[in-house]
Amino acid sequence: MSGGVEIVRSVADLRTRVRAWRSQGLTVAMVPTMGALHRGHLSLVTTALEQADRVIASVFVNPTQFGPNEDFSRYPRQEEMDAEALTGAGCHLLFAPTVAEMYPDGFATTVTVTGVSEGLCGDVRPGHFAGVATVVTKLLLQALPDVAVFGEKDYQQLAVIRRFARDLDLPVTIVGAPTLREADGLAMSSRNAYMSEAERAIAPVVHKTLTHVAEGLRAGKTGSDLCRDAVETLLAAGLASVDYIEIRDAATLAPVERLERPARILVAARLGKTRLIDNIGVEI
Repeated sequence: MSGGVEIVRSVADLRTRVRAWRSQGLTVAMVPTMGALHRGHLSLVTTALEQADRVIASVFVNPTQFGPNEDFSRYPRQEEMDAEALTGAGCHLLFAPTVAEMYPDGFATTVTVTGVSEGLCGDVRPGHFAGVATVVTKLLLQALPDVAVFGEKDYQQLAVIRRFARDLDLPVTIVGAPTLREADGLAMSSRNAYMSEAERAIAPVVHKTLTHVAEGLRAGKTGSDLCRDAVETLLAAGLASVDYIEIRDAATLAPVERLERPARILVAARLGKTRLIDNIGVEI
């Protein structure tokens, strides 16, 4: 025990706890995370508590979804603080496996998803979504929850998870929870801690730009023009680079030029050494 929430580190112990709940007729929800929890993560726990009797949060910094030049080694790890936060949020169990528990010697299987994993972050971060799909498939099979909750901030990731859960007939309902934001509109993220004070002052322009694109789309402007102007706006505001800003179908992630069905505007941009991603929905 730590900070009140029970911690288990092996798949066997996780399944033992879940079996005990099942024997009592209780339903189970899971919130997979990589830790460094903030209010956005805890809002996922709140959503999970609305969906089921018991909630498991996992904390595992998954090495297979980081590229060779990405921030795996410096990604924040703060299990004790995470456990305290989960206790306050009402979480019942923390699953915190080691890399060896998740990927034992000889591990040789990868889950890949075509279509929704292509383009956007799929182009910028080769192999990322295969890493995500593999680890989330394992977590869902290890716990077999009734419901799993993921944030809409990682919208392409959510689409990938929904796709493989459907394709593989996993007996889990995938629930997307709205992005939680700071007062100035910045999407909450563990990586926000990387920003300097000056960078943090610039960061809200990302959400403001998405909002401007949405307004233009609703006004009948074309997506390509809006996105081109948005890139210029972000660079002029002080962002180092823009990986993409695109308008996609909210369900299929197919490119959208005009607003004829629900859409999603997605952006990834770099501010100093920090990669920011965000998205907003646009209804007809």
